[in-house]
Amino acid sequence: MYKNIRNYEIRYTDVDFKDELKLSSLLSILEESACLSADELGFGYADITPRGIGFILANWYIELYRPITLNDILTVHTWPMKPKNTIFFREFEVYCNGIKVCAATTRWCMIDLKTFAVLPTSVFFEGDTREYNDFRAIDFNSWRIAPVKEGEKKYEKVVSSSDYDHYYHVNNTKYADFCLDAFSVDELSGKSLGTVQITYVKQCKYGEKLEFYRSDDGDVSTVEGRVNGEPRVRLKVEFITEE
Repeated sequence: MYKNIRNYEIRYTDVDFKDELKLSSLLSILEESACLSADELGFGYADITPRGIGFILANWYIELYRPITLNDILTVHTWPMKPKNTIFFREFEVYCNGIKVCAATTRWCMIDLKTFAVLPTSVFFEGDTREYNDFRAIDFNSWRIAPVKEGEKKYEKVVSSSDYDHYYHVNNTKYADFCLDAFSVDELSGKSLGTVQITYVKQCKYGEKLEFYRSDDGDVSTVEGRVNGEPRVRLKVEFITEE
C-alpha cells in the first residue's frame, strides 16, 4: 500500500496573525508532498514536461479538525488514486503527534502545455501497471460550488509577476490568500477554518483584474473571483467559532 510520508515544521512565515497555519501555506505543504510523490512514482515535473504535458489542480476539498499552529510538526501522507478519463485524484492525511488534524482530497487534470487543453489520462498512463490505493482520505464527491449571485464586492486585485508559477499563470495557492482577503481581520478573529472547498474555473494571467464577491450564510461563506464578470475561482469555507 503506497504512501509518500513527509514531515514539515510550521514556521513563523507559515502562520497568520493568530499564529495559525495560513490556508495558502497548507496548500503549499500538501502540494510539495504531491510533487515529491509524483517524482517518486515516475510522473513528476521532470518526467512529463519534456513531453509537453503538465498537471494543474482543478479542485480542493479540505477538512481541518483543529487549528494547525506555529511550531507544530506535521506528518503528511499522500497517495494517488487510479486515473480516470481526464481526472486524477490525489488524497492527503495530515497528522500531528500521531493525531489526524487534517484530511484532503483533490482533482487534477493533465494539460497540453502549448494549448492548455485538457488531455485524456491515456496520453501518459496508457498501459500503466502501477499499483494504486483504492481508499479515499475523505468520502467526498460534491465538487460543484454554487455561483455567488447576490454577493457583495469586497475588493479587486491586479495579477502581478509574483503571483505566477512555471506555467505562466497564477499559482493555485495564491488564490487562497486572494479569497480570504475578502474578509477583514475583525471578521477572522475568533474563527478558524473548518472545511474549505476551492474550484479553479479558469486560469488568470498577468495584468488581469480580479474582482472578489462574497456571500454569507451563517458560518459558511462563498467567495468568487471574476475577471470582466467571468468567474475564475470559487472558494467555499465553513468557519468554526473559537471559544
